[in-house]
Amino acid sequence: MSTLCVPSQVPPVSDDCEQLHKAFKGWGTNEGLIISILGHRNAAQRKVIQKTYAETYGEDLLKVLDKELSSDFERIVKLWALDPPVRDAQLANEATKRWTKSNQVLVEIACTRSSQDLLLAKQAYHALYKKSLEEDVAYHTTGDFRKLLVPLVSTYRYEGDEVNMTIAKSEAKILHQKIGEKAYTDDDLIRILATRSKTQINATLNHYKNEFGKDINKDLKADPKDEFLALLRSTIKCLNFPEKYFEKSLRLAINKTGTDEGALTRVVATRAEVDMKTIKECFEKRNTVPLDKAIVKDTTGDYEKMLLALIGHGDA
Repeated sequence: MSTLCVPSQVPPVSDDCEQLHKAFKGWGTNEGLIISILGHRNAAQRKVIQKTYAETYGEDLLKVLDKELSSDFERIVKLWALDPPVRDAQLANEATKRWTKSNQVLVEIACTRSSQDLLLAKQAYHALYKKSLEEDVAYHTTGDFRKLLVPLVSTYRYEGDEVNMTIAKSEAKILHQKIGEKAYTDDDLIRILATRSKTQINATLNHYKNEFGKDINKDLKADPKDEFLALLRSTIKCLNFPEKYFEKSLRLAINKTGTDEGALTRVVATRAEVDMKTIKECFEKRNTVPLDKAIVKDTTGDYEKMLLALIGHGDA
C-alpha cells in the first residue's frame, strides 16, 4: 500500500548520481533536483544510488546532504535516504535518549514492523552503536515503562495467520480481569501483548469486545492523563490498527498550534513505502480533508514539496 511515485522508466543510476552531484555544485543547492530524484526512488534504488555516489565521487551522500541542506527539509531527506533498518535504528536510538513522548517511537518501531524488519533494525543498531537496542531501552527507562518496553523490543513474533480461539477467549478474559483490577503492569497482560502474533492478538481483542461489550482501549482510558496507560493504548493500536495509529499521529502533528515536524517527518518517511495509501484514506475519513491539503496548509517550501512527493501527491 505504498504511495511512492516511482517512474516506470528510471534513469541509469549513474545519471541519478551525476544529477545529485550537480545539485550540490555552484551557487546554492538545487533542492528541486534532489526532490525529483530521491523523492521518487524506492529503498533498493536509494541504496544503489548511495553506493554508486560514494564510488564515483569519493563522498558519502548522506554527509553531503548533511552539509548542503538545513532544518526540516534536511531531516526528511536524510531520514528518507537511509536504508529502512538503519533509519529505524537511528530513530530508536534518538528515542532512548529522550524521555516519555519518545517511548511512543519505541512502541511504534517494536509493534508496527514485521518480525524480520525489527530484527534487521536491531542488527543495524548493533553495528551503529556497538550495543543492543534492548540494553539501551532497559538502561534509559524505569519502572512500568521498562517492564513494557523491554519485552516489546525483544520479541520475535510469529507472523502466520493461525489463530487459537481457545487461547483468544481465555486471554481476553485475563486482559479484562487485569484491567478491571487496574493491574496494568500484570505479567500476563504484558506477556500477551509482547509475545503473541498480531493475528492472535487481533482475535483476542475481537473476543474481548464481543464478550465484554467494549473496545479494550476504551477500558484503558480510565485515567486519560496516565502516561503508562497512553503507552499501553498505543501498543494495542500499533499491533492491531497501525494505520489508525499513524493517522492519529499525523492529525496531532498537523492540527496543533504549531506543527510537530518531528512526528510528521517520521511518519511520512517511515510509512511512505509501507501503508501510506491506507493512512491517507483514514486521514481523509477522520478529518474530512485530504492529507496533502492539510500538509500544504501547515508546511512550506522544500520541506512541503518533499512531504508531498513521498505521500504520492500528483507529480510533486
